[in-house]
Amino acid sequence: MDLGLRGAKVLVTAASQGLGAATARRFSLEGAQVVISSRNLEKLQETAAAINQESGNPVFTLAADVTDEKAVERLVRNSAEMMNGLDILVTNAGGPPAGTFDDFDLETWRSAIELNLVSTINLIKTALPHLRQSKRAAILTITSISAKQPIDNLILSNTTRPGVLGLTKSLSQELGPEGIRVNSILPGTTDTERIKDLMQARAKANDSTIEEETIKSAQSTPLQRIGTPEEFGNTAVFLCSPAAGFITGVALQVDGGAVKATI
Repeated sequence: MDLGLRGAKVLVTAASQGLGAATARRFSLEGAQVVISSRNLEKLQETAAAINQESGNPVFTLAADVTDEKAVERLVRNSAEMMNGLDILVTNAGGPPAGTFDDFDLETWRSAIELNLVSTINLIKTALPHLRQSKRAAILTITSISAKQPIDNLILSNTTRPGVLGLTKSLSQELGPEGIRVNSILPGTTDTERIKDLMQARAKANDSTIEEETIKSAQSTPLQRIGTPEEFGNTAVFLCSPAAGFITGVALQVDGGAVKATI
């Protein structure tokens, strides 16, 4: 199936590894131009080279901290200049630390809000003038199933992620008349470095092992396994593509059925 993304101009943040890198890879394989960004330029360049070797399409790198307002302005401006425009924005950021309410001071709470919510607001606000010039504009916010179903020992994520869903749904209503689609994608347990870190935190809290916690997480889903980055990337790119042209305002779980809610 041709998703209609050949020549599309795409910016993906937090894309040096994990879900962001998998999403950027799939965009590139579909024929899009892609800018990938994270704080680690060396890792970005390694990821870009690997994607380019596989797809043969341009993959540009720009290092930026998405919690830095000026850095975000430079990132979006330089991305649009490199690609001569911007059609698709994928907002992504690392998750906040694991822990319970008593583990964190107010400064850590502020940092989590900056990382997951404010960075998303700023990226979208900065990119909108460019997206408004595109005939196939789409925004995708990457959050977590914790936005719908709280996860034990992840109170920071459980609190900040739902704000991104509220923003996504509101923007889908506001920007829909302009032809700009806005969706969110909610990963469950997926085989990434972030999940390995979370499993390590759970193992410490439960006096178990990383392997035991990973098995426990897999068994909590109807599919009885954790997801792959490739499965996530495929779904994310479809949501941004013209093939999903009548889909907006959606919060789609890619979680093997882990979320129990019916809506």
